[in-house]
Amino acid sequence: MGLREWLGKLTGRADPTPPQPVAPVVPAPPTEADILRALDQVVAMVGGGAVPAPVSSRVKRVAETVRQTMPRLRNLGLGSPEAYSVMATATDYLPEAIRGYTRLPRQWADSRPIENGKTSLMLLIDQLDLLGATMDEIFDAVVRVDADALIAHGRFLQQKFGHASTGGSLNLSDQPAPQPRSNLDLP
Repeated sequence: MGLREWLGKLTGRADPTPPQPVAPVVPAPPTEADILRALDQVVAMVGGGAVPAPVSSRVKRVAETVRQTMPRLRNLGLGSPEAYSVMATATDYLPEAIRGYTRLPRQWADSRPIENGKTSLMLLIDQLDLLGATMDEIFDAVVRVDADALIAHGRFLQQKFGHASTGGSLNLSDQPAPQPRSNLDLP
């Protein structure tokens, strides 16, 4: 309580200016550099034998897929659910899964069933496999946009200039393939 409010209460006069509401501070979304830094941190978390090899290899696979996806996220729109999933995987889902596992004693986490007969290690591997499959699907979707553009361009060229190239042929018979003639082989 400030001096003004205290004097107002003491004299019976309320402050004529009501307090202004404070706008909540919303943090800026992470940049591509922030996301890549988060990936570096999570890969460092699993390095040096901190986790079993199957965990480390899965984390590295997810991180690499996210890295490959980042430059193409604009293909889906930066505000898309897929873009959010990529960002959240790098900055939240993946690191939290690793932190949850590494907080447990290693022997206990790797040997004691905790849910449906699965150990913490098995549950973590399931989570990493789910993240990996999801990131693969998103990567396929962002690359598909470029592939579709290539197909559309090919159709345009075909329509504009005629038939497409046959792409060559394979000689699978026992006959020797004809040798190409050069300009020097004049009859």
